Amino acid sequence: MTDPLMETWANLARINIYVLRAMPPAGLQALPSSKGRTVSEAFAHIHNVRLMWLKAAAPDLLSWLEKIEKGSDASRASLMSALEASGVAIGELIGRSLSSGGKIKGFKPHVQAFVGYLISHESHHRGQIALALKQSGVPLEKKVSFGMWEWGVR
Repeated sequence: MTDPLMETWANLARINIYVLRAMPPAGLQALPSSKGRTVSEAFAHIHNVRLMWLKAAAPDLLSWLEKIEKGSDASRASLMSALEASGVAIGELIGRSLSSGGKIKGFKPHVQAFVGYLISHESHHRGQIALALKQSGVPLEKKVSFGMWEWGVR
């Protein structure tokens, strides 16, 4: 059986890919009506924050990952590839932590809180992404908006 915390992380990572895959083609350059990141930049930010934590807690897991530079205008395929790879690496970090006492270097108090932090951070940006798409006239389909909450299915 998979550890529930590992499963929770895997679900979150899949939801990000689900949204990215399902959004309208014009969505990557969508901007919120207020200042902020494009949808592409928001997905890149999620990936880059994962890399920041890997650099602090398990630099050996960074060897095959690359930061997405600001203004790089990343494609859907490159964002999906980056998010899938950083998701696997974060999963490995969580697994290591669970098997060695539950600590994450540079994060307190424990791995469960770390996963909670990641869920909060990435969900916040998914909300921004959904809002930017809506305000730009290329909203997510209702099925996708509701699908983000179907963790047991995705």
